[in-house]
Amino acid sequence: MAGNQAVSLNPPDAVEHLTTQASDWLWAAFSIMAFSLLTAAVFTLMRPKGTRLFHQLALIVLATSSIAYFSMASDLGATPIDVEFRGDGSDPSRQIWYVRYIQWFITFPVLLLELLLATGLPLSDVMTTLFMGAVVVVCGLVGALVHSTYKWGYYVFGCCALIYIWFVLLWHAPSTTFAAGGVVRRGYYLAAGYLSFMLITYPICWACAEGGNVISVDSEMIWYGILDCLTVPGFLAFFLWELRDVDYNSFGLHSGKFVDHGEKGPNPSAAQQA
Repeated sequence: MAGNQAVSLNPPDAVEHLTTQASDWLWAAFSIMAFSLLTAAVFTLMRPKGTRLFHQLALIVLATSSIAYFSMASDLGATPIDVEFRGDGSDPSRQIWYVRYIQWFITFPVLLLELLLATGLPLSDVMTTLFMGAVVVVCGLVGALVHSTYKWGYYVFGCCALIYIWFVLLWHAPSTTFAAGGVVRRGYYLAAGYLSFMLITYPICWACAEGGNVISVDSEMIWYGILDCLTVPGFLAFFLWELRDVDYNSFGLHSGKFVDHGEKGPNPSAAQQA
């Protein structure tokens, strides 16, 4: 048979489930992620060795997102959970897409790392921010899997962690010294503002989808898919473009090895004799 057969070959096991139309959209989102991944890989190889860190972080995010959207488009990576709210008074089961949270658990901290490495933020603050990013995702997953009203407790915990991330992105990190200069500072302000705005929309979508069961699974997929396309390939393309002419040495991101790419390091025997 021709056409998209994902829902037929991998039949859903929940009352509120993915349809073929939403699967078609997810395949389109997967194509965007996969194309962005291939494009980023080409640009990474075009960069001189030793100046690929930000591009390689982008590859991690795009590869993970591509796999996740392939899974969701194939109607895989979900589990049925009884919903709490429904307008007709019934409590049907709904597909909860744990594969999406696996994606976010990897990509959200890496996106934050991508952005914060351009600042002068201390490593301890960077690690705390990455941890809070993981807390946001875990609370979203646990809350989505909980049937009772207690899910909203996890929602509040996740929002509190998100507020901390907003504080770091919009106030704490910009107040530090940018070793790479004003060009990076300007790009950071734009990128941090863009990412912070996008992060506002995710809790809204969660409350309408997994949380309150107000919108259908198809609408959830369309909403999250648009957000992910804007937050992952959209954000990465903009941020990497802002860093295109920046001298990587100004970031101070050195491995600590004797030899850097393209440079001759000290003689190990001479170093031992000294």
